[in-house]
Amino acid sequence: MKTEITATGIAGLIAFICSYLQILVMENAEQFLAVISVMFLDGVLGIIAGTKIEGFKTKKAISLLKNTAVWVCILATILIVERGFSVGWLSETFILPFIVFQLISALKNAARAGYIKNALLQIIMRNVDKHKVV
Repeated sequence: MKTEITATGIAGLIAFICSYLQILVMENAEQFLAVISVMFLDGVLGIIAGTKIEGFKTKKAISLLKNTAVWVCILATILIVERGFSVGWLSETFILPFIVFQLISALKNAARAGYIKNALLQIIMRNVDKHKVV
């Protein structure tokens, strides 16, 4: 009897957490997709560039999945805190700089992989530098 009550309570808690996360992800799908797509763009271009330079490294390829999962968890945590304390600026403050840095990294990896000419990358980087706030 105690085991059934404990199992039911644990199952209910897990169901609550999963349904809450489902709602959180569906309401903020664009942010989750942005993080995932930027991570995968940077990671895949990094893997291609690394393969051309030093050969395929399984550990670096697996780190793409790990890093993506970590950033998705960070985004989920930030969104939960935003909801809990009505501070809608948190995700923009923490996630947007990450997105910009990852996009810059993706551009550099694309240049290393040979998809973007270095001259074009330098022009882009100069324009990014003009818009930086110090």
